[in-house]
Amino acid sequence: MPNMIAMSFEGMLAPSFELRGLTEGHLPDGWGVGFYGGAEPAATILKEHSPRAGSLRSELIKTWDHLSSSTFLLHIRRARWGSISDANTQPFVRTWGGRDWMFAHAGSLDTVPPVEGPMMFEPVGSTDSELVFCILMNRIAERGWRSLGEVDIDETLALLRDMDGYGSFSVVLCDGRDLLAYTDGQGKAPLYAWERRPPYNSRPFGDEDLVVDLFKRGITSRNGLVLSSELLAQDGGPASWQQLPAGELLIARQGTIRLRTGPQDAAPQLHIYQVPTPPAGVEPKTFRVRHTSVYTYEKPVERSDHLLRLTPIEDHLQRLREHTIEVSVDGRARDFEDVFGNRCRRLLIETPYTELRIVADSVVEVLDSDPFHYRPLRARTQIPLVWMPWQRHMLAPYMLPPELPESQLATLTDYAMNFVGRNSSDLLQTLLDMNITIFKEYTYRQGSTTLATTAFETYVDRQGVCQDFANLLIAMARLLGVPARYATGYIYTGPKAANVAQSEASHAWVQCYLPELGWKGFDPTNGLVTQTDHVRVAVGRNYVDATPTGGTIYVGGAGETLSVDVQFDPIE
Repeated sequence: MPNMIAMSFEGMLAPSFELRGLTEGHLPDGWGVGFYGGAEPAATILKEHSPRAGSLRSELIKTWDHLSSSTFLLHIRRARWGSISDANTQPFVRTWGGRDWMFAHAGSLDTVPPVEGPMMFEPVGSTDSELVFCILMNRIAERGWRSLGEVDIDETLALLRDMDGYGSFSVVLCDGRDLLAYTDGQGKAPLYAWERRPPYNSRPFGDEDLVVDLFKRGITSRNGLVLSSELLAQDGGPASWQQLPAGELLIARQGTIRLRTGPQDAAPQLHIYQVPTPPAGVEPKTFRVRHTSVYTYEKPVERSDHLLRLTPIEDHLQRLREHTIEVSVDGRARDFEDVFGNRCRRLLIETPYTELRIVADSVVEVLDSDPFHYRPLRARTQIPLVWMPWQRHMLAPYMLPPELPESQLATLTDYAMNFVGRNSSDLLQTLLDMNITIFKEYTYRQGSTTLATTAFETYVDRQGVCQDFANLLIAMARLLGVPARYATGYIYTGPKAANVAQSEASHAWVQCYLPELGWKGFDPTNGLVTQTDHVRVAVGRNYVDATPTGGTIYVGGAGETLSVDVQFDPIE
């Protein structure tokens, strides 16, 4: 039976805890579960000393709908210090800085650490664990740290390692937003970490005394961190636990480890989650692009209509030096600008053919070297954005989320709001974070999706191609009230790029409209803000508005095959 389990997850989680160990002759001295309901800073504690088999409270934590949070702390007690009572049953909680702090201790001290001076926080019970908690909270209050995000890591680590010298000492401290864990420096009370990344199976994990089911009451993909004082198995397969180095401190937020110090016997070295930053300026570049599309048919096409979006956009950030479009079959052509500002060519062909070759040659100078060089008057724009009525009217086509079931939109909204929360509602940081997260946590896999794949399916499966990642980021941005549109064009990945396939075909990314900055590009496939390696060709609400080629066959044609080749090279 594990002595302690702590969980930090992205978004709200509604797990089920089944205390199978509450059987006659095998009862613990007490148990408790703490969590922060409704994402509030107030903690809820359910605890029970001297539990009976099948107790009402133990049944409650299996099915209670209100047991919903992003942070959980479970402790099962085998008493060594103090009497068996509620006062001595963990987790413990104290209020400071406008929030509740929860604490649990796995292990047992041999002697209690000395208390120096008056204490603002004093133990209610008589355990070594609560005394340690009060010493820690007194230090936090003395320094004026109102959250774990404000604590001095070096000083806190030194204090924990000092108390570690009094016995076996692994602890978890939560403040409703962050979770701090410290693992015993002598290895007497180890902690194991399991970083869960979707997609993962929905099977519960535990042992003969405790079973934790994260999905019993319904949840979709979530990043998560589970800490346990013992290795627990997952039904039907192994769990990927890693033992934390002795004497290490880590801090997690919404299922992501944001800081860890390294083991006790090594020099202190912080591994800190880096907040995404805007890109630095680069030099303008010039490219030659040759886009070849070849349609072949088993039976001749006698009459067809085609719409081509193969002419790169020309504006103050992109100059079109040369451009031609050659079509292998004669027809009537008309150039025009569509409602999205794309330069298009409508082509009507009435000459029979079995092969249609379309070649677009362009020389483009890209000048978007520093997309955020101009800081807006309100340099730190926050979510939610406030738009003037006429702005909302003009941006309306780019603010409507995709047509999905309400439950799926609600899940995607929760997912997007996680990024808002961990970036303190900053607009640009939130967009950068979503962009880089899709790049890091989703797998680029050709052939894994179709044109019909939805943003929600991409979110659940965590794989796709550039179109899928763009659709997901567009959906998330729009659900946050940020105008977003679909962009197509080309990306230069270099001669030795890991994914050359991206530069050998049309590429897709996202443009978001930022107040006083305008449309700025975010490429979630590569985790980049678009600059001088991206050539823009078309934009629209979605793929249909910006696809390079399309059309209708009126007479003839069968067994269509399309091959596309893009040669995209820099010009020195």
